[in-house]
Amino acid sequence: MNEAGSHPVEMLHRPGAMLRVRPKIRGHFLQEFNHVYAEARGAGLVMDVFRPAGRANGLGVVDVVSGGWRSDRLLLNEHLGFGLCDALCAAGFTVFAVSPGSAGLFDGRALVLHVHAALRHIKERAAEWGVDPERLALAGVSAGGHLAALAALSPQKARPAGRDPYHRHDTSARAALLFFPPTDLLDFNGHRMDRVHLSEIENHELLFRGGTHGRTEEEIIGRLRELSPVHAAAQFAERHPGQTPPPFLLVHGDADPLVPLNQSERLVAALRAAGGAAELLVRPGGGHPWPDPGPELSAAVRWLDGALR
Repeated sequence: MNEAGSHPVEMLHRPGAMLRVRPKIRGHFLQEFNHVYAEARGAGLVMDVFRPAGRANGLGVVDVVSGGWRSDRLLLNEHLGFGLCDALCAAGFTVFAVSPGSAGLFDGRALVLHVHAALRHIKERAAEWGVDPERLALAGVSAGGHLAALAALSPQKARPAGRDPYHRHDTSARAALLFFPPTDLLDFNGHRMDRVHLSEIENHELLFRGGTHGRTEEEIIGRLRELSPVHAAAQFAERHPGQTPPPFLLVHGDADPLVPLNQSERLVAALRAAGGAAELLVRPGGGHPWPDPGPELSAAVRWLDGALR
């Protein structure tokens, strides 16, 4: 049992459940609710847009909101309690809080594609929000960080001749900011995240829509590898010749009871091996998350400002 009394599955599904002292939302933003950025399976995919109440700096952050690979309004509200959006808006950033959908309705591949769709949508309409489409960052907490990392490491090319104006934009991000993300599903604290581990949140449907029933071991291992940012980083040079990964900052507590610190350490090592710049900020005694993330949020905002300039 962790120090806050939450079940480990609840922590991954709802990281905000671990905050014993929630940061106060100071209202440094103006919030636009339920902006539809794409459609999937006949339903709209939405994001909330947070504009700074003060002077905007023209920089945008695509914040992937997901807890246990699920998205809903409750999770967004808890995510706001973490304080990242408030800290970014206070510094002049415009934040696009993207809900990519939920495992069970979509598999992990689709969730990442939804993040790409959000990036294209934001770039196409960047002038409306006063942001530079070439200076966007990806961000995410826990499962949201996992999806943000995969999107950052799988940029899609623009199709200038295409009929769809949104596909005239690529989906590259200039930087990625991740808080305690799962990064290696093939080796997650000594076991795979497959049929058994975290079955309470049906994460087997993250691998395949409908679950892993009837799938071979080879198929399961292949999908675990595909959905692991560590392996995406290792294959980046091969898949994107002449490019290097965008700069990453990972923030992680060394007492995280759910996502081990070595998940961030492995991704940092893989990014550096691929020629990318990657930093790791470790919170001593930090869990998933920790009660007072203010110092780390301030450091992350400063890093992001430098990475996007």
